Amino acid sequence: MSKTDRRGLFRLGAAFGATAVATSARAATGAPPSDDPWSNSLGAGVDSRPYGRPSRFEKNVIRRYVPWLSPTTDADASFTPLQDHHGIITPNGLFFERYHSGRPSINPKDYRLMISGRVKRPLLLTLDQLMRYPSVSRIHFIECPANGATEWPAAQLNSLQFTHGMIGCAEWTGVRLSTLLDEAGLLPDSRWVLATGSDGAHMDRSLPMVKCLDDCIVAWGQNGEAIRPEQGYPVRLVVPGWQGNVNVKWLRQLQVGTEPWITREETSEYSELLGDGKSLGFTWVMNAKSVITFPCPEKKLTGGPGFYQIHGLAWSGNGRVKEVDISLDGGVNYHRATLDGPVLSRCLTRFTYNWWWDGKPALIQSRVTDETGYVQPTIRQKHKFWGHDPVYENNSIQTWQVLADGTVNNVQLS
Repeated sequence: MSKTDRRGLFRLGAAFGATAVATSARAATGAPPSDDPWSNSLGAGVDSRPYGRPSRFEKNVIRRYVPWLSPTTDADASFTPLQDHHGIITPNGLFFERYHSGRPSINPKDYRLMISGRVKRPLLLTLDQLMRYPSVSRIHFIECPANGATEWPAAQLNSLQFTHGMIGCAEWTGVRLSTLLDEAGLLPDSRWVLATGSDGAHMDRSLPMVKCLDDCIVAWGQNGEAIRPEQGYPVRLVVPGWQGNVNVKWLRQLQVGTEPWITREETSEYSELLGDGKSLGFTWVMNAKSVITFPCPEKKLTGGPGFYQIHGLAWSGNGRVKEVDISLDGGVNYHRATLDGPVLSRCLTRFTYNWWWDGKPALIQSRVTDETGYVQPTIRQKHKFWGHDPVYENNSIQTWQVLADGTVNNVQLS
């Protein structure tokens, strides 16, 4: 902790101490604290809310949609409100959405999962049969590769939710994909799996067998309950650390083959045309990324100069977050942040930094390094490889401009 941090904490502690003295003085007079209105009547009973909902005072904590991103909501996305994200788990009702042809409604009694192709014993499983296999629960993030796409050319959206909100982190429960493939019996030349969904677009992606046998999950549970319809009810594929689109929702078929299928989704949609005219395909891994969630455009500094705790989220598709650094001057100097546990592989990690704000404008950034040594790049570094007109994989350092009145703006440093 820096000298500035210690001084800020001391002053904040002194302020708290003064408050405690005043409270003790009131208690010494013998006057009890006044009762608030909600303390003078019976509250609602257990029957009034059979399925729990947030407080009515949290009504603005919702997923949001940007109308101009797509002509229809059937093939678009809504964004997680990261500015209101507490901890590392995204509530099911706030987990971002991404559709290619809308959200299907599937009766679990009619659900079937087919495993076919280069296997010895093709399988056709009901949901009940699927859930009889040994299960696991793992916490992982899922991020759309287009998260931050609007910010490639410049800072366009003055909102944390819209610049970084196509990500969520949940505890996923299901059967390991390797267990199902072992049950089906792989043939010696089995090298790839094509996962296909039940939506109208029949969203599909080719996955290398080495990943399928590593940590993939065929999941039916999310944060202790059945997966929500917008997340693939009743069953989705979870491919930890890889692009959101390969985590196929409403999973209906796993076809085993000898080579990738090179489908429409792997050519026209999820390949990137580089500056030299070559197309970059199979960019599966979501590289290390971080963002400050307070302060941010939605959460300004409201108390004037003084102590604040900067906090944010970091993650890496390559494993665990190793460290996060904070800059208060646009990347000239960096200071080590504190990581809150648990620090899990391919999972959101919360970080904090104690800051005594002097009331002057500041340019605040976070920069993550993961356990492989990969360091989150600047937007200039990204453009050197990706060119100037990409769509996916923007994991560049985000800069928030803090003004003297506490307002926070999205800016991009050249």
